[in-house]
Amino acid sequence: MSFILDNSETEQKYQRLLSLIKSHENGDVADLMNNKGIKYKLNWGVSLVELRSMAQQFEADHLLALKLWNKQWRETMILATLLDEPAKVTEEQMDFRTKSFENTEIAEIASTHLWVKSKFAFIKALEWCRGKKNLVHYTGIHLMGRLAISENKALDEMFEPFFDEILTLAKDQKLHTVIYRSVLAIGSRSNLLNEQATELAKTLQLSNSENASKLGETLYEELTSDYLRELISAKEKM
Repeated sequence: MSFILDNSETEQKYQRLLSLIKSHENGDVADLMNNKGIKYKLNWGVSLVELRSMAQQFEADHLLALKLWNKQWRETMILATLLDEPAKVTEEQMDFRTKSFENTEIAEIASTHLWVKSKFAFIKALEWCRGKKNLVHYTGIHLMGRLAISENKALDEMFEPFFDEILTLAKDQKLHTVIYRSVLAIGSRSNLLNEQATELAKTLQLSNSENASKLGETLYEELTSDYLRELISAKEKM
């Protein structure tokens, strides 16, 4: 990663945020998260609502976000995703952070609030689906789902390569829920993508993997539901 060129104004903001985090410490929440397997090097147990409120007190600042991420507290990493400037986020930064994720909470927050706004979002989503670590896969899948929800002007063709990646990833039980949500989000965009997602679901049902087969059954039932078909028709008439 590149060196951080600091300045006094950024340092003041940084120190103020550290003080705010400490003042909102909740040990019970931190213990509960740890017991559920959501582990960090240091977790002050500050709620997401409180962290969003803190972030709203500051303007987006790429340098501040870099300093916050480097602190490696749960709260500073979350604030980094909320305060960074998407246009200044590099591919190197995206890869470095994603490969260092230790749980699905930070993966989802980074994907939802920062990665999805990057010009590299589609490229990275597919790259990460082809990565080696489970949490990298998770982030790629989650990001593609967020893109399906937020990028209304994106062409259907931009989502089609994602279906090929799912055939392999669907065997991983840890990815079951995030795949379900993301495929459903993509399959809700248009009749064309719904047809392709439905074909994917049919193929998954024939898999020798129990997890993939069950995922296919659940997806097929949802993708072919009258409710979803009516929703897509309403979208295409707009």
